[in-house]
Amino acid sequence: MCQDCKKKFYLTTAIAYTSGKPHIGNTYEAVLADSICRFKRLEGYDVRFQTGTDEHGQKIELKAAEKGVTPKEFVDDVAGQIQSIWDMMGTSYDKFIRTTDDYHEKQVQKIFKKLYEQGDIYKGYYEGMYCTPCESFFTASQLVDGKCPDCGRECQPAKEEAYFLKLSKYADRLIEHINTHPEFIQPESRKNEMMNNFLLAGLQDLCVSRTSFKWGIPVDFDDKHVIYVWIDALSNYITGLGYDLDGNGDPMFDKYWPADLHLIGKDILRFHTIYWPIMLMALDLPLPKQIFGHPWLLQGDGKMSKSKGNVIYADELVEMFGVDAVRYFVLHEMPFDNDGVITWELMVERMNSDLANTLGNLVNRTISMTNKYFGGVVERTGVTDEMDADLIEVTLQAPKKAVEKMEKLRVADAISEIFALFKRCNKYIDETMPWALAKDETKQDRLKEVLYNLTESISTGAALLEPFMPETAAKILAQLNTIARSLEDMETYGHYVSGTKVTEKPEILFARLDVAEVLAKVEEKKKAAEGPKYPEVEKKEEISIDDFDKVQIQVGEVLQCEPVKKAKKLLVSQIRVGGEVRQIVSGIAAYYKPEEMVGKKVAVITNLKPVKLCGMLSEGMILAASDDEGNLSVLTLDRDLISGSEIR
Repeated sequence: MCQDCKKKFYLTTAIAYTSGKPHIGNTYEAVLADSICRFKRLEGYDVRFQTGTDEHGQKIELKAAEKGVTPKEFVDDVAGQIQSIWDMMGTSYDKFIRTTDDYHEKQVQKIFKKLYEQGDIYKGYYEGMYCTPCESFFTASQLVDGKCPDCGRECQPAKEEAYFLKLSKYADRLIEHINTHPEFIQPESRKNEMMNNFLLAGLQDLCVSRTSFKWGIPVDFDDKHVIYVWIDALSNYITGLGYDLDGNGDPMFDKYWPADLHLIGKDILRFHTIYWPIMLMALDLPLPKQIFGHPWLLQGDGKMSKSKGNVIYADELVEMFGVDAVRYFVLHEMPFDNDGVITWELMVERMNSDLANTLGNLVNRTISMTNKYFGGVVERTGVTDEMDADLIEVTLQAPKKAVEKMEKLRVADAISEIFALFKRCNKYIDETMPWALAKDETKQDRLKEVLYNLTESISTGAALLEPFMPETAAKILAQLNTIARSLEDMETYGHYVSGTKVTEKPEILFARLDVAEVLAKVEEKKKAAEGPKYPEVEKKEEISIDDFDKVQIQVGEVLQCEPVKKAKKLLVSQIRVGGEVRQIVSGIAAYYKPEEMVGKKVAVITNLKPVKLCGMLSEGMILAASDDEGNLSVLTLDRDLISGSEIR
């Protein structure tokens, strides 16, 4: 089919905020979007997949200042990290937009000016509670227990001159659109939340500029103001297609707009289902066809946050399990409209049960039996049995069921349908018992047919698996020496070419893991990443230099050292301090052998009142350092100073 004749499908993710490295919960959205786009390509669509980064705002200005770099240097670094993680996870985006791109910034300025000139934006003052991390203003009544209703952090009172977007002007029109387009906001629960909590409750006009910071796109007709994050960030969905208010844009905009799907997290649903549609109405542009607010991927003990110390990053998971195992987990374990949970233990469980056993073992057994019994050649003989019918039916129905689930964005359910096919293949092996057929010379043609059926069904399953686990699908098809088939081909059975030879040595797709070993590695890496754990030393009362001057510390050379017979913890040393030799008893026997001390030049307090320890006179103190781990080290000199030298 020619490219221009294909059905168009334009999908966007929310653009990732460049305040720091994204965790696996953030990364999930990019993987989810990629799986949907890959499946649409499998269905024959001309797909446009856009993602990117949101790079302006006060939070970034503050973080850059903390790092001692410019905001642009800061976002360049973080945007690079985000893009590299998206690439690592195999996301097949067509456009990675950055809101610091020149073209985007110029168009945002044009959009802002147009809305101002037509009366949809006006100047006023904003006074309320401001949440810096969310970059949002709230009234006192909107706060929850006095804190930000979105992130739960403290809000600060703020008042400043600002421009406002007239949301109320378009509210009735938006309500009507939502009521007449039931698919516009998904899932249904998200639509009800937006209608009841915001639209039907009455909209307040939206603050769309700031004067209290500079890191943003300037309002070109009022340079005290920068354009507030939401007009800037949301516009990326059209500027990334080359939209131009002056009519000189890229033809791609007319080709792909309106978006078929905005894929976003449920926490930013209000901005995408209320503010963004109203902006588009004011620009006289069509609204996106659907906005899907996906749930969160939680750690075992709640929402991921650095302050909780429960953040898991994609690269950590990939290092432990591989890209496709991570893709499988985040896609399969996320319910349609409820939050999902990820833990290291659950990852290992899915790795072993679903990937190593159900899928990996199936492919390995099938190829190994084909090599063992027929030199790797797969042949269709037509010697069938009634038990073949159900496997063939499951194979033919799997594509239809997957398409049906994906049309409703039920990605986890679509994957379950594919794995139901793999499970049916495993059951088919148990039913047909190829090892028993191999012992009977008269059953060789039947055995060939059994192995053909397995190879054919696995080939279909692998082709369906490609949108979700692209590397694994490619490996399976390569080992079977076949290519991915189209959905149209999957409507009939028997496309695997009889007489094809499979690989001689099947690759282990997924190795089983031991959960204890995985958790030990995680803990080891966590400690390494945390760096040294500094001891907590109880603070003593401040002293003056005169107080310190009362303590006399000199260099002492250890001449002799031996254990104290009556005390296992003590060593007694003869130490030269200048022209005299002193005897000093120290509790260091657990850390030093007597012979290790001889010859050391150590720091000695020499004006300490002599005391008797275990009946032995001690005429001073050797200084030593210890940590919370029970380690101890006597203080020695890094240069060879003569004994008796004063330490000050």
